[in-house]
Order: sequence, then C-alpha cells, then structure tokens
Amino acid sequence: MRSIKSLFVALFVALPAFSQVGYIPSEANQKARAEFEDARFGIFIHWGIYSILGDGEWAQQVQNLPYAEYSRMAAGFYPSKFDAAEWVSAIKGSGAKYITITSRHHDGFSMFGTKASPYNIVDATPFKRDIIGELAKECQRQGIKLHFYYSHLDWGREDYYPLGRTGWGTGRKIAAEGKKEHPATPLKRSYLDFMNTQLTELLTNYGPIGAIWFDGVWDQDAFSREEQPKIWNLYEQYALIHRLQPSCLIGNNHHMLPFEGEDIQIFEQDIPGQNEAGLSGQEISRLPLETCKTMNNSWGYNMKDKNYMSPAGVVQYLVRTAGKGANLLLNIGPRPDGTLPEEALARLKTLGAWLKVNGETIYGTDGGCIDKQDWGVTTQRGKTLYVHLLPQADNPLPETLQLNIPKAQNRLKAATLFAGGEKIPFKQTSKDITLTLPTLDNAQPDIILELTFAKEL
Repeated sequence: MRSIKSLFVALFVALPAFSQVGYIPSEANQKARAEFEDARFGIFIHWGIYSILGDGEWAQQVQNLPYAEYSRMAAGFYPSKFDAAEWVSAIKGSGAKYITITSRHHDGFSMFGTKASPYNIVDATPFKRDIIGELAKECQRQGIKLHFYYSHLDWGREDYYPLGRTGWGTGRKIAAEGKKEHPATPLKRSYLDFMNTQLTELLTNYGPIGAIWFDGVWDQDAFSREEQPKIWNLYEQYALIHRLQPSCLIGNNHHMLPFEGEDIQIFEQDIPGQNEAGLSGQEISRLPLETCKTMNNSWGYNMKDKNYMSPAGVVQYLVRTAGKGANLLLNIGPRPDGTLPEEALARLKTLGAWLKVNGETIYGTDGGCIDKQDWGVTTQRGKTLYVHLLPQADNPLPETLQLNIPKAQNRLKAATLFAGGEKIPFKQTSKDITLTLPTLDNAQPDIILELTFAKEL
C-alpha cells in the first residue's frame, strides 16, 4: 500500500495546476450544491480533548494554557460512552440531513487516525479508536451525509508561522521570541504541506464527504482580502479537494465574500443579512448559504452554559433561516465521555417531531418572495408560498394579513392552513392580497399558511 506522503505527491503531480482562479464547478459539484440547498438542516459537532476542561473549544486560548501541558490531556481522553450509531440515529431523527464534525480544531488535536502527526485520537489517547472513521461508517449505513470541519490555524505547531492574532500564550518558542514577519509572508511551506496531507487523508480514507468546512483564516487579520489566498495557499487546497472528490463542497468561515473555488457561503451565529452577532456583515453571494448556530452560548462542551434556546426558539430559528434561503447548521458540544447533553437531545426530538409534520415547508424550498416581516417569514416552491407565522410574546399575531406579492398579476387560487387544510378567506387586488385569519393557536412555534398561485412564483 502506498504511503500517505507518496499518495499526496502523486496527486500533486497529477494536477496540471493548483489554481482555482476562474473556477468552474463540475457537474457533480453543481448537483451536490443543489442537494445541499434542498437539505436545509444539518447538525454541527464540536468535539475534542478540550471537552475534558468543560470550558468550550477555545479554553487553550482563553486560559493561555501551554501546549506542552495542554497536549497531555490526550492521554486522559477516553470517551467510553461514545456510540456512533446512537449519535447518528438521534441526529437523523431530528430531521437533519447532514453532520459536520470537527476533524481538527484550533488546538491542533486530530479526531482521526492521521499519519501526519501523532497528536491524534488513535495514537495519543488510550481510546485508540478512530472517531471520524466510526462516524463515517455509521453515516453511510444510516444514509446521512458527513462533512468535515477543519481548522486553518494551530495553537501548538511551531511551523504555524507567522502567528496570527491568537495563540500567543500557548508557550511556543516563536511567540516567546516575539518575531515578526513581513505582512506578505505566506505561512511556512511545511505547515501548508501538513494541512494538505491531512486533507488528502480525510478525502481518501472515509468515503464520500459532503463538504470541507474551513475555519481560521480570520486569524491572519494583518493581511488584506487580496492577500489571503496567497498567505494560506487557498487555491492549492481548493484544487486538491476538488481533484480528490469533485462533488465535495468547500465552505470557509472567514467572514468575507467567498473566494473562487468555494461552493457555499457561511454565516456564523447569524441568519444572512442580519449580523446580530457582529460576525456576518459580509454581502450575500449567489452561492448556497449556511448559518452555523449554537444551541446555547458555546460551541464546545461547557458544563456551566445552560443558556439553551427554548425548543420553540430552535424551531423558529430553523424557519427564519429557511426563510432567507439558507441552511441551518445547529451545534452540539458532546461531553468528554462521548454522550450528547440531554438539553441538546431534547431539542433534536422537538425538531424531529416538527419536521416530520411540516418538513414539506422547509426541505427543498427557496426563501420566500416576501422578506422577513414582524409576523414571520415565507418559503416557497413552484406555485406554492408557505407563510410562516411565528408568534412572539410581545408581538401577537394580526387578525388580517396583508401580503404584497412581487408578481401582482399572479392569481391566488387557494389559501389554507397547512395543518388541517381549513380554507382562509382572501381578497386580491392588483397590489396586494388580504387574508382574514381564523382564531390561531399562539402556543405553536409556527403557524403555516399554504397559498397556491396560478403561476410559479
């Protein structure tokens, strides 16, 4: 069997040029984009040795923990209760169509059996099992797509250089010496090769992968947008990924408009265009969109953080995201023993029950032709517009609803409650449609009206 290194070299040589400038997605990639948009809902998993500390995935950075000591936690990481079948079953039962898991986070620990570094779940822990491998097999068995989060930055490696804005307190020699590089200096070639080798492993050893979800470009914020692809060698990485698996999508959580070679646009903690968390002020592209969102205030397991969104709030966030034409990637931070928090499981069950009844109004829809309103949002498919009324304690639902349809000449043929099919009286003019609403149950997280038009919207 050929070694990973020789495999990577062969792939490097096989590519005529590592350039994604003028990138044209393959037919397989375009099909994958369409399937991704239809999915509308996935689950994010942030898990690593940081879960032992119970203080989130940034504990090493926040607490300035020296790498030499932090890395010793791997020897005590033994998630004895991890069961890939249970995880995938619970996630699939929520109605999610894909899972995105951290293959390697900013602390540099790999949750798969990589040959590129001994700092991984198989070689550095007594657990000795390939978490990513077990999850990949179970996803294939249960028919759910698997995506990989992969960190661009690393708080432990000495060849992650020049340093970015984080990781100065983890005890690396280069930080202690305080060396600075010219702003146009790319990262060290050895580090770029390390990442390419790991990406090659992830895309050759674990079957079909739906997407690579990059994070960390923002660490090198001394560089301009124009310089970023050169600093990180992004086009080389993107070409490698598309060469290994043409249908594998690429997303990068860099908080900017996408670069060439990227297939989806990511918005962190925000529905596209809202920027309530302050991380998503970028313009909205025409690529498939995804919002990544925590259930509480933490990505990785935080034993003190019980500030979870309510079950109804989670449903409404999914609906609002779909109303903007985006997927929701909802996060869970597993415990160090391999179990999923009960609060997270409860919300998965709520979403699963709701989507089982109402999934038709979410899956395979586009964002509605009527943008976000005080009363809620809309989604649409073909000739059908789904009006999602989202009750709020401080904003009761109206007795009548006036809708301005962009295509005023499109005749409304029928208006009903999605649940039960009760007809809703309406009047249509050349400018708008007025619906007279029946008495509604404001205790429901989402009351859906189904409007059928004569022509496609």
